[in-house]
Amino acid sequence: MASSNRYDLVVFGASGFTGQFVVEEVARVAAEKPPGPLRWAVAGRNRQKLQQVLEQAAEMLGNPELKSKVDVLICDVQDPSSLAAMCKEATVVLNCVGPYRFYGEPVVKACVNLESHLTDSHGQQMVPKFLEGMYLKYNSLAEEKGVYVVGSCGFDSVPADMGILFTRDSLKGTLTAVESFLSVKAGPEGASIHDGTWQSAVHGFADQNSLKKVRKQIGYKPLPVAGAKLKRRGALFYSNEMNQYSIPFMGSDASVVKRTQRYLYEELQEKPVQYGAFAAVGGLGSVIKLMMAGFFFWLLVKFSLGRSLLIKFPEFFSFGYFTKEGPTRKQMEGTSFTMTFFGEGYGRGQDPQQGKPSLKICTQVRGPEPGYVSTPIAMVQSAITILKEKTSLPERGGVYTPGAAFSKTSLIERLNKRGLEFTVISKPEA
Repeated sequence: MASSNRYDLVVFGASGFTGQFVVEEVARVAAEKPPGPLRWAVAGRNRQKLQQVLEQAAEMLGNPELKSKVDVLICDVQDPSSLAAMCKEATVVLNCVGPYRFYGEPVVKACVNLESHLTDSHGQQMVPKFLEGMYLKYNSLAEEKGVYVVGSCGFDSVPADMGILFTRDSLKGTLTAVESFLSVKAGPEGASIHDGTWQSAVHGFADQNSLKKVRKQIGYKPLPVAGAKLKRRGALFYSNEMNQYSIPFMGSDASVVKRTQRYLYEELQEKPVQYGAFAAVGGLGSVIKLMMAGFFFWLLVKFSLGRSLLIKFPEFFSFGYFTKEGPTRKQMEGTSFTMTFFGEGYGRGQDPQQGKPSLKICTQVRGPEPGYVSTPIAMVQSAITILKEKTSLPERGGVYTPGAAFSKTSLIERLNKRGLEFTVISKPEA
């Protein structure tokens, strides 16, 4: 990696819905000590829109000098020469241009070729084809060039992936299995998600079969199961742990965590942890609404016309949860999430292959609104970690999950300071 990069960080796609909030978070961090002064810029297709984002951030943060101090780079994901010019200037690129399944690869390719590190928040794809496809195509070259491409650095899947590592490190023994339950709490203004995530879900679920082909090409080997096998849950079940009805979490968390555990097992000889990801949805009223929305989604996503209808009318088919306008500032201020982890394992000196688990632990990750407050926090702190803790990253560059890239870093401590709080709720005595 060249040391003469003009910028430490470049936010690409800064004028997009998510990008504008990433810009605000970078501006907050850049004004603090540590990490000290950051050289950063915003990039995208439209200079006027990029300047408007800087003006908005300057107003929100009470920093009128921001719009004159931060450079604007013109870059189009469909113009390889502009991508190359951007990557030449950047030590770390924060890619906010989605959907990643359509626009992500040119950015990965440019970053690897020009030796610029990369973070993105591609977990919103709902189906984890993108990162695994990028691993298949670019991991070897990234290794060779010493470039770190770290995907899923937003709400999907930093809380889950780093939460497993936090739970493991908090248990005085061997952690063998974890289930997580996500709860989202809305304020009086309600909650919503920008329809870009909805579009990603529509395209992702329509293309699920191609993920199997990617995994077959990679040639994953089954991971060994340490301890008692984690029990399977149904598509809808009542969780006694959460006292709510729950469903499997439809994001990329389970896939990302499994890839992290595979890396830790194959590269660091650590015992892999079994994992189940779920979302707590509440009482019967919520279940009925969810089942209706799910029925229409699965019925329509299989057909071209149905997908067009889902994309055209996101608010109607999601009962108002996904909107073209996205959440308001007041909605974001009143929304928060909690991810609760229930883990089990074996005490020191016990053989996980003998007998039932003897230890249990409960941990949590809490944070502000997940999509546009927590995601920028996680994404920016991931980029800062790459920038500041190079010696604690894996020895070789490559295409990594957050847990694989950051297992030996202080990312969790950094996140705690920014409002993503990792805590132990209960654990057995030593």
